[in-house]
Amino acid sequence: MKKLIIIATYNEKDNIAKMLADVFSVVPDVNILVIDDNSPDKTYEIVEGLMTNNYSGQLHLMKRAGKLGLGTAYVAGFNWALERDYDVIGHMDADFSHNPKYLPAMFGALQNGYDLVLGSRYVKGGGVVNWDLKRKIISRGGSLYAKIVLGLPLNDLTGGFKCFKRKVLETIGINELKSTGYSFQIETTYKTYLNGFKVKEIPIIFEDRVLGQSKMSGSIFKEAFLMVLKMRLNKNKFIVN
Repeated sequence: MKKLIIIATYNEKDNIAKMLADVFSVVPDVNILVIDDNSPDKTYEIVEGLMTNNYSGQLHLMKRAGKLGLGTAYVAGFNWALERDYDVIGHMDADFSHNPKYLPAMFGALQNGYDLVLGSRYVKGGGVVNWDLKRKIISRGGSLYAKIVLGLPLNDLTGGFKCFKRKVLETIGINELKSTGYSFQIETTYKTYLNGFKVKEIPIIFEDRVLGQSKMSGSIFKEAFLMVLKMRLNKNKFIVN
């Protein structure tokens, strides 16, 4: 099983080297694609050095012209992966909110018949650490809102720790995805489920970043709220015949 993890970065120089080392330590045969949006702190230079000196052939870099959004970064990464015949494509954050220790269980679930695996904060055994009450309400409420509106039997629809089989990405029309921010995670899961693929939630403990600054903003949540309504109204268009 040829595996790729996509890590999108913007000003992650404090985290990226250790994150890469931790991923490779738990899944030695994985490849990693870092997609950097021309970080002002030059995260990409650290990645370039590690590509040459530490992880030749396993670490790859896509440097983009500027900050173009998380959703577009993942779409670019998905296309890159499909062109290179990866069997499994996952994505995770660079700031250690997604612990690499969960990757073996996520890959294992794909080998056992599932098509999409979600690292879930909101199933038994999952949770969050170092969040204030406001953030807990927004995150949990966002997932509940999407679950109810879209009619999904899943609990964590806004998380960004996910692993897909390539056939899912080939089916759901990744170049037609409408979301660019927070709602991107909801849209990919919704389209996966509507097209009959098997989805599994693996419990994770989500730890808030220690180094660097959060990318969240009020506009991101507003976009997600409106996009969920649009997804529900366009449900039939999401099903591939």
